[in-house]
Amino acid sequence: MGWNPAVGVPLFLAGIVVLVLIYVFGRPKRPEQGERRPQRPGERDAARIEPTFGGGFEAEGERTVVEPSQGEFDMSSLDDHASPIDARTPQMRSTVGSRPDRPIERIVTLFVAARAGDELRGSDIVVAAEKAGLEFGDMGIFHRLVLGKKVDGPVFSMANMVKPGNFDMARLDETVTPGVTLFMTLPGPLPALDAWEMLLPTAQRLAELLDAQVLDEGRNALGRQRIAHVRDELRAWDREQERAQIRPYR
Repeated sequence: MGWNPAVGVPLFLAGIVVLVLIYVFGRPKRPEQGERRPQRPGERDAARIEPTFGGGFEAEGERTVVEPSQGEFDMSSLDDHASPIDARTPQMRSTVGSRPDRPIERIVTLFVAARAGDELRGSDIVVAAEKAGLEFGDMGIFHRLVLGKKVDGPVFSMANMVKPGNFDMARLDETVTPGVTLFMTLPGPLPALDAWEMLLPTAQRLAELLDAQVLDEGRNALGRQRIAHVRDELRAWDREQERAQIRPYR
């Protein structure tokens, strides 16, 4: 039988169309293709971690590390984790180191961290804090106050690096932590540069007493260059505050 174009060409084209249709509609559907997977109850919430002390934190094993940060700084989150006596009888809570009700414009932070593979014990931290001139008080943390101006609030404070950030004085023997967080909030009872000149040597003294190391806000070893940079920033901050105070009223 000879080739008849009038019959063969349409049959050939029809065969191609059939193959294309089989390829397009006959492929197995991939999982979840073309449909929206329903969200499991609580799935989104389980992925979120809400900070309770400052705006930043990071996990170390099963512990959450406290890092005060600029912006929203809710120190009241520590109130529920003060000493057991404070929790039962709020009227007996210490007022040492309580802060006046004023907006916080900036936070300066240093860390005193244990060396690699080591931890700091609660009892050692308390002894070192007392030797460094810190007083235990409000929120269950330590504070450096100005003599004669205690009502103006602390120059800076020291919290546990581990959430919730306080020190339970009744369980010091059980307390271990990778370090402590020293932070000062601005404006404070002293000019920013003067406060820094109290914060830095205190951190260095604590590190000496605890055989630890001083880290900057980025968890890097605090060096001379960074110290000079912070001084310049705080000197500029003080100048801006002075200009704002003498700016004429319009």
